[in-house]
Amino acid sequence: MLGQDEIWRILSLAQEACHADANQVSLIAEDSGLTRFANGGIHQNVAERNAVLQVKAILGKRTGYVETNALDEESVRTAAQTAVEFARLAVENPNYVDLPGPNAQTQGGAQWDEATAACSPEARADLVGQVLAEAEPQAVVASGSLSTAGIERAVMNSRGLRAYYRNTETHLVVACTKATGNGWAERHSPWLHDISAASAAKEAVQGCLSAQEPQAIEPGDYPVVLMPYAVEDMLQTLGWMGMGALAVQEQRSWMAGRIGEQLAGANVSVWDDGLDPRGFVRPFDPEGVARRRVDILKDGVALGPVYDSLTAHKEGRQSTGHATSALGNWGPSPANLVMPGADDALEDLLRRMGRGLLVTRFHYTNVIHPIETTFTGMTRDGTFLVEGGQIVRPVKNLRFTQSILGALNAVEAAGRDVRLFQHTLCPPLLIHSFHFTGGTDF
Repeated sequence: MLGQDEIWRILSLAQEACHADANQVSLIAEDSGLTRFANGGIHQNVAERNAVLQVKAILGKRTGYVETNALDEESVRTAAQTAVEFARLAVENPNYVDLPGPNAQTQGGAQWDEATAACSPEARADLVGQVLAEAEPQAVVASGSLSTAGIERAVMNSRGLRAYYRNTETHLVVACTKATGNGWAERHSPWLHDISAASAAKEAVQGCLSAQEPQAIEPGDYPVVLMPYAVEDMLQTLGWMGMGALAVQEQRSWMAGRIGEQLAGANVSVWDDGLDPRGFVRPFDPEGVARRRVDILKDGVALGPVYDSLTAHKEGRQSTGHATSALGNWGPSPANLVMPGADDALEDLLRRMGRGLLVTRFHYTNVIHPIETTFTGMTRDGTFLVEGGQIVRPVKNLRFTQSILGALNAVEAAGRDVRLFQHTLCPPLLIHSFHFTGGTDF
């Protein structure tokens, strides 16, 4: 890793060379390793070390922007000077908003794990070995990936803003196959010791063995219990459909004109919180603005989207710290969605459902209508018929076409097994009606 002192030195050098009315310089440095395994063995191990300097130069209401990963003194100065030249050539932006000044809570809450940052190929291979040790005795073929990374982020601007944090990430994905069945498991954490590779493998292996010889079932409306993998996919899709203020302002969000309305069940709340220690803490956004908790759905009522500086300025608001880039051209987006769990174990959800389907995860989901929140996709890696509150047999995968808000209006209960994903914390859900439109041959 570069370290905080070296990053400040590089950013200061870029600022000195950026002769503009205002400037923002930022740097993202990452040391990462990735081990992939398939057909019962490791087939790839790669490592990457990279750092990207971003320079935004402002002349009046004109902006120039440059990125480079060449960090020697000459290259840094050249990047800064080029950004100024680009600004001179740019057209004025009538919606230009001044850079943010210093703001609180941009330094704390980072999660740094030396074991993750220093994780060697051999250490990752040992964890993969735990996966294979669970799969091989069952004649199950395990595939997947394990990645570890240490990441530093820093932002500095001409208004005196200085923000820095570092964190670590570990991501494990396990896919198991045998004959006619498939299983799946994921584990995500800032801390290497939280990645229980054996536990993930057991989950995927058991799912694979339970899914053997699936039988076809008629499509239609079914009660479902969605495992957190499926819920995460659904929430991320809903976020993409319009939890950012730009989508609302452009009237292409499901929230447009409906803020304050009951859009989901009264037992459904969703918020975004970049400082929640259960997730991947991200104290500030690419503009250097401290992230704030934003309640998006509270007791089913739409309270509003997340904002960056530009969209907040349009409404006379303050940014909530959800910019997606230094330029702001993509608009704001949630980065740490949270849906709370409740008291029920998975077995309790199945008993409450009685008869219906247990869905492990979704695959190949696509948006059909963002304002109506309609999406489509397929079930994958374990879909099971439940009768009398018990799993009775696996069924072949089904295609669905469903309104996400419709599903969230049909939530009967949430489970207590809240899982962490890269951008989401969520539980399993019991939903009393989910629309399946077709079947598959597998």
